[in-house]
Amino acid sequence: MYDILNSELEYLGEEIMCNKLCDFMKNHLDFKFYGVTWIALAVGLAIIPSLMYMPQSWGYENCVLENIQIAVLFFMVYICATSKVNKPFFHFLILVISLLLIREVNCGRTLFFPIPGEYHKYYSWRALPWPWLGKVAHFLYGLWIAIVSLIFLKKKFYLDTWEMVKHTKLPVWNIIFAGIAMFMGAIAERATNDNFIFEEGFELLFYVSLMGILWLYSRNENFILDKKN
Repeated sequence: MYDILNSELEYLGEEIMCNKLCDFMKNHLDFKFYGVTWIALAVGLAIIPSLMYMPQSWGYENCVLENIQIAVLFFMVYICATSKVNKPFFHFLILVISLLLIREVNCGRTLFFPIPGEYHKYYSWRALPWPWLGKVAHFLYGLWIAIVSLIFLKKKFYLDTWEMVKHTKLPVWNIIFAGIAMFMGAIAERATNDNFIFEEGFELLFYVSLMGILWLYSRNENFILDKKN
């Protein structure tokens, strides 16, 4: 009798857990493919033929792929600046994107210090006549990261982040594509023998996936948190 009762309790517990999991997936996970999801998928699929046919020079600093990345980042700024919902949070995200933009130009090094006669190559900070300039640039960048972090804490934007996770759905495929891009990008930096297309291609995929997430949370009614200002 005890064994039968115990078995029924275990079955009931498993059923409750299964129902809770199903409810969570239904209420918080969105597996649909949206326009921005298809764009991310297209970028991901394009990486393979790009590795075979795209000139390596297109992956150099400030060349084709990096310029596309910067264009995507600026479009992300536009998305956040023109959001009609939860404006303070999206305006804060512009500051976060500015960190990515500064990173893309290596704190200004690949904007202002090209090597004369070389194709898209730039002096390292140490090779400059003013080697201290690199320390200043990185200090200012670190200071800006600290300021953005303090704003995040002072304005309690972590609560907005939690509310979005708690009360809206997660765009599963865009998040998966972003995760894959981060993982493969980390591998590319260490194990691809300076294959710039591999590294920059997955970096572009990450930015495009992130752009799609911002677009959905600011434009699509399935993801918008009900904050109008």
